[in-house]
Amino acid sequence: MVAQEAPVGVFDSGVGGLSVLREIRKQLPHEHLIFLADQAHVPYGPRSLAEVRSFSEAITRYLLDQDAKLIVVACNAASAAALQSLRQTFSNVPFVGMEPAVKPAAETTDSGVVGVLATPATFQGKLYASVVERFANGVRLLPNPCIGLVEQIEAGKLNGGQTHAILENALAPMLAEGIDTVVLGCTHYPFVIPQIEQIVGPQVRVIDPAPAIARQVGRLLKEHDLVNAADSLGKLQFKTSGDAAALSRQITQLLEADHPAEKLNWHGNTLK
Repeated sequence: MVAQEAPVGVFDSGVGGLSVLREIRKQLPHEHLIFLADQAHVPYGPRSLAEVRSFSEAITRYLLDQDAKLIVVACNAASAAALQSLRQTFSNVPFVGMEPAVKPAAETTDSGVVGVLATPATFQGKLYASVVERFANGVRLLPNPCIGLVEQIEAGKLNGGQTHAILENALAPMLAEGIDTVVLGCTHYPFVIPQIEQIVGPQVRVIDPAPAIARQVGRLLKEHDLVNAADSLGKLQFKTSGDAAALSRQITQLLEADHPAEKLNWHGNTLK
């Protein structure tokens, strides 16, 4: 396969990475995309960093076997746990990972108080600590792990009472402390932006990192001479280590498009 015509691989523990894929599709419509959801192991957030690293390496090997020319780690927990080791192990492959958008939040906040919604694995990782150290000078960050929110979104309960309660419990104390910005540090969370905005009101800015991630994908493809110059719309492939029929339904709900998903299985540390 000609390198330029090879697909971009995108992976997450579940459907959260679809928020990133959606933006890549919008900005780079001619690129072929393979999306892999490791739903046998979702959520990654409460898992150990070593476990998430192991999953991430195996998924990367699978995507490279599918000729992926660039890998997007569309999962904050996997980026926190594994991005550094992935870049070392697969040193000839361009990677784009997620990091909580603390920098743009710190640059734009007026109140100096910023809420960060992410999962425990993201908050535990060196990546988050590094971002805070580099960019949060003089800014007060209020973190909340939103326990249970990923599972609600995976179940398609974007508007349910429990989803609202999780968000209300996370955001109400932040509002009381004077936040004017909320950073979404999990790729699942953009799917509940309408509910977040309903709680925080128009005076609080909500930062979705997906557009910046898609721009970085475009930059790296150009830099490595990997841009697909075809005029036709790129192909989309969806794969899951969980229930393929369920992922197809989730794609319909979250992307408002019909796409079949292929079932993969874990065999030890290998996906097939």
